Amino acid sequence: MTSIPKPKRTWKQITVRWIIAVAVATLYLWVFTSIDVKWERVFSERTIDNLDRVIPQMLSPDFGAFGKVMEKMMETLFIAYTGTLMASILAVPIAFLAASNMVKNRVLRSIGSGILSGIRTFPELLLALIFVAAVGPNPFAGVLAIAINSIGMLGKLYAEAIEAIEMNVVEAMSANGANKTQTLFYGIIPQIIPQFLSYAIYRFEIDVRASTILGIIGAGGIGTLITIAVANRNWSEIGMILLVIIVVVVLIDYLSAAIRKRIV
Repeated sequence: MTSIPKPKRTWKQITVRWIIAVAVATLYLWVFTSIDVKWERVFSERTIDNLDRVIPQMLSPDFGAFGKVMEKMMETLFIAYTGTLMASILAVPIAFLAASNMVKNRVLRSIGSGILSGIRTFPELLLALIFVAAVGPNPFAGVLAIAINSIGMLGKLYAEAIEAIEMNVVEAMSANGANKTQTLFYGIIPQIIPQFLSYAIYRFEIDVRASTILGIIGAGGIGTLITIAVANRNWSEIGMILLVIIVVVVLIDYLSAAIRKRIV
């Protein structure tokens, strides 16, 4: 069996690769040299002593705080679920507006895509700060932050799923006299529902993680306990909070992966 000889690289290809490698190395070097990191403080005796005091306490969780931690964890899950549910519904019309095979008008399609792109530029924490100032420090601010931020991602994924449908089915229904409503409910929606559900469940995983830190700025959830525990230097309670977050997030990841696999 004769082996196929590898094509020789041209000088142009070699030069381009070297230029890219040098540019990346220069970028990394510039980043590390421009950041004012005081390495003597990072590896100082005080830092090591603090770690020796904090880490053992975090590895000894305060199980007496389990009740209040789970109460706030459930609030975090409710925030994530409500926000994801709102986003999964509100993202649908914007996704249809942004899908190229649904809207032929380029201006309207650009408006839909622009809305989704604009929403994705705002992180959850920034939105949470805005809504905390607007509606006060409560879980509703967290719900609104999660919902608005999730619309951007879900809308883009929904639009891509809509653009990937089999248009032959839609065209065949139209050719046989089906109106637009019938075409939508019997030709388009059955093709996109499994992917829509899968994306919504996947986004719920992300929103659960995001919701755990929204309470730090007053948007409800378990982040509130983290703020209080850190302020009181209660590291054993922080360990309990982290343990609950890890277990709940891993369990949700496992369950959602199984559900998405069955749906798709």
